[in-house]
Amino acid sequence: EVQLAESGGGLVQPGGSLRLSCVGSSFTVSEYYMSWFRQGPGKAREEVACIIWHGGYSYYSDSVKGRFTISRDNAENTLYLQMNRLKPEDMAMYYCAASPRGYDICSGRFEPSAWGQGTQVTVSS
Repeated sequence: EVQLAESGGGLVQPGGSLRLSCVGSSFTVSEYYMSWFRQGPGKAREEVACIIWHGGYSYYSDSVKGRFTISRDNAENTLYLQMNRLKPEDMAMYYCAASPRGYDICSGRFEPSAWGQGTQVTVSS
């Protein structure tokens, strides 16, 4: 029932910016932990950003901290990932993910209960 749809991926030069969007359906984003994962070629899946259900705190992996910002627009039921100063190593498929209250995916202790299909981010000059 919980469905997520990502968009906003594309080609960007190193140092550039992109904003990814994730629209939730059949659930209320403000009542869920929401996160962004990525899977680069030949790399393990990595959680890069997460926001807790009430939006009071957000978390970032060391690899993106200071460059990426996770946010959500509750009125639009949409999660965002603003990516700045992109690097070639940021190239990956980016996935939106969600879990209900009680399952803190921001901690890394739980797997998300729902995933989007992904949007490709390519960083190349």
